[in-house]
Amino acid sequence: MEQSCALRQALGARGVVSAQTLCRSLRTNSPDSNPLFSTRPTHKLYLTGKAYPLTTCNLDGPKKSSKQHSTISAALAERFTQVSDARVPEINTHEDMATRLNRVLTEFKALEDPRDRVMKLLEYSSLLPPLPASERIPSNRVMGCTAQVWLTAEMGGDGRMYFGADSDSEITRGFCSCLINALNGALAEEVLQVKTEDLSTINIGVAGGSSSRANTWYNLLISMHKRIRAILAKNEGKPPVEPFPSLLITAEDIAAQGSFAEAQAKYLSPDASKVAELVDVLKEKQIGVVAHFYMDPEVQGVLVAAKQQWPHIQISDSLVMADRAVKMAEAGCKTIAVLGVDFMSENVRAILDRAGFEKVGVYRMASEKIGCSLADAATSPKYMQFLEAASRSHPSLHVVYINTSLQTKAQAHELVPTITCTSSNVVQTVLQAFAQIPHLTVWYGPDSYMGANLAELFRQMANMTDAEIAEIHPMHDRNSIRSLLHRLHYFHDGTCIVHNLFGEEVVRRVEEGYCDAFLTAHFEVPGEMFSIAMEAKKRGMGVVGSTQNILDFITQCVQEAVNRNIDEHLQFVLGTESGMVTAIVTAVRNALKDVRSANIEVEIIFPVSLDSMSEAPSSGDVKSSEGTNLTKLSIVPGPSSGEGCSIHGGCASCPYMKMNSLDSLLNVCRLVDTSQEFLLSTYEAQRFETSMLSGHSIADLGCEPILHMRHFQSSGKLPDKLVYQVLHRHRE
Repeated sequence: MEQSCALRQALGARGVVSAQTLCRSLRTNSPDSNPLFSTRPTHKLYLTGKAYPLTTCNLDGPKKSSKQHSTISAALAERFTQVSDARVPEINTHEDMATRLNRVLTEFKALEDPRDRVMKLLEYSSLLPPLPASERIPSNRVMGCTAQVWLTAEMGGDGRMYFGADSDSEITRGFCSCLINALNGALAEEVLQVKTEDLSTINIGVAGGSSSRANTWYNLLISMHKRIRAILAKNEGKPPVEPFPSLLITAEDIAAQGSFAEAQAKYLSPDASKVAELVDVLKEKQIGVVAHFYMDPEVQGVLVAAKQQWPHIQISDSLVMADRAVKMAEAGCKTIAVLGVDFMSENVRAILDRAGFEKVGVYRMASEKIGCSLADAATSPKYMQFLEAASRSHPSLHVVYINTSLQTKAQAHELVPTITCTSSNVVQTVLQAFAQIPHLTVWYGPDSYMGANLAELFRQMANMTDAEIAEIHPMHDRNSIRSLLHRLHYFHDGTCIVHNLFGEEVVRRVEEGYCDAFLTAHFEVPGEMFSIAMEAKKRGMGVVGSTQNILDFITQCVQEAVNRNIDEHLQFVLGTESGMVTAIVTAVRNALKDVRSANIEVEIIFPVSLDSMSEAPSSGDVKSSEGTNLTKLSIVPGPSSGEGCSIHGGCASCPYMKMNSLDSLLNVCRLVDTSQEFLLSTYEAQRFETSMLSGHSIADLGCEPILHMRHFQSSGKLPDKLVYQVLHRHRE
């Protein structure tokens, strides 16, 4: 009772107080006879499970009460020592792990007052032995926690696991103590069966829950799993998981690890003469440049450097490219160079025309077609059948991915009311449509992976609480989400060849070697990669979305590390096109400029599949060959099978985007505004002047779904015109 009063007094009426202050109060007010919050002068060995009864031990090592105990090192025994008083409830050594875990969860579930849960955490914190300084090292750090957390793991001779943990935060130590209390002494296979969802009952926080603190609970478990897998592999004589290529970024340097990463890093410090040459011609001829994130590193490196001297350069998602082209035209640019695939240049051309800049030239970077496997899927007979089915359903809305041609958008909009979306706004677009139009059926295409991932996300939301769902979209609850599941249809035969690379083999290696890293995934990746990234996202260790979402997430995590100002090694698995690396490196290095004294390393992991890579030849024609050693592979030129990809998975490098070379850009710019500009006729972005059956031009009808999306982005609601079209099937 005295302790309880002291705890509540320390917490105060609102429960706002630091853990350190609270612990000092507890220790001051606790009677000497109760060592629950003492400095732990005596110790007990927590060796739980049938094979290891609790055994008293001294600080200089454990007293072995049986032959079995000889398999546990003295150092490990010390880590599980702590608290020896009859008043401290001892663990029933005959309980199985599930019973112990359930008891811990039940303890917290029974505490309705957040302050009581904090008190219980601090109680557990006092039971956890500190790790020695020799084990509070970077290699033992647990990523994704608000405080510093260290974890050690060791397997006994009978296959049971014993963990040690520590933190510089009392509350975080409490989380660690809870998990160790439940899992110590369990068989390795038993611990691997525990999922993060099994721990969701615990709810901590003086204001009803702190997800950032509770993430410790989840991320510690994931780190336990990684260490167990490594121990099991070693015991079975298996080699360690072969590391993926990576870039290691610090405030002072960039180091490439693996030949693929070296190829990516090659142009991060671009040739100054190339930069100067490009800047001179852009200034002289008033040329603006809009480029997609997925450009070759050489091109991006030069463009990033050139932008410091010529502001009319933009590297972005496809959505932003056309808007920035208009801004450049308004600022006086007479020509726009588009570095992307053909539908991007078509969109730029159409949007400029609608804005009154018909005389501004728009050029692609190749005379031949710069295609896109995803955009091509939307022109197939199967997709037309998909749209015809949508047109027979009422009311229906077609949500089409922005990465499709203007003609596709026009043809779709003529059949069924259509709005475009991006990977960053597709969730909100679909949820708003369902909320705004009763009994609506949504037809999404053409990206099959994004459609499947969208459906899976909604299935997961159907099991969330109403409060959690409202955080995603305020007009929905569990009932509304469940009611829409059967009214969402997506096309099943469209994929981006880039994101199709992230298959089972890559996912397995990510799970085994990088499950405790930050995981990023584009919304277009296959379900396996999407699932592990979504799981990581739930515990604050991942992001699923657009290229811009991925960039923002990495930047935010690095900035948070800079603000903490402690030594850290952050790992990010890049689940999208490798061309993103230039933008990522630039953002990371800008953030690291503010580091005060800490040694912060940021590692960008390229999850490259051996089967999707081709070895770079020393001379002659490029010949594809399956790789056998990542260190011998220089690039991902694309085809070891098919059209630039393999089904086996890997870090993506779009062969279409790589048609936009630096030489092409310079050649186009040199010919602009000269007597030989006619040679660029095959480079011009296509203009659609023909009309559809409705009488509208392809350009006008194809732009309307884009304008609907812009209205949604600015207002948060579908435009009245689109709602009318859905309900009345009428084109104005």
